[in-house]
Amino acid sequence: MLATTRTVIIGLILWLLPVPVLAGSVSQDEIKGLDEQVQDIKVEVLSIAAELGRLEEKLLYPSGTQVALFVSLAEGETFRLDAVDIRIDGKEVASHLYTYKELEALAQGGIQRIYTGNISQGERELEVTVSGKSETGADYRLTRTASIDKGIGPKQVEIRLAGPGSRHPGIDIRDR
Repeated sequence: MLATTRTVIIGLILWLLPVPVLAGSVSQDEIKGLDEQVQDIKVEVLSIAAELGRLEEKLLYPSGTQVALFVSLAEGETFRLDAVDIRIDGKEVASHLYTYKELEALAQGGIQRIYTGNISQGERELEVTVSGKSETGADYRLTRTASIDKGIGPKQVEIRLAGPGSRHPGIDIRDR
């Protein structure tokens, strides 16, 4: 659906672009007016595309079954995060290898949405595996399993990571 929406939007923009070119004998003021109209239409098309994206997310992930998982680093964390793997009820739902820019963003307090999906209500098992390197360069790998309770509304879970040199090393899993 998203590909079709983008195709329609691109088609509209391409269809509207030649309008000023075809107006060869039109005055400068009329061309300006047409340019403004084209710009207004482009803004409207982009607004519609954004709204379609929001509607698509609501359809794909209804609030009654939606779960979103976020990853963050503990404040002042110094270990180098390489990867995070996440399973819900034994099924792998997310796996991510981190780039330098992503690590910088997390180190500055950023939060990454690593997964959005659907699960039914009830008690679920969340398993998080983290791998990276400690300050000394030693390999670091840790797995934590926690139980999460999916209620009626959307569920948001934060996975806060702290390396081996931290005051409270480990994986902290909590509701957002």
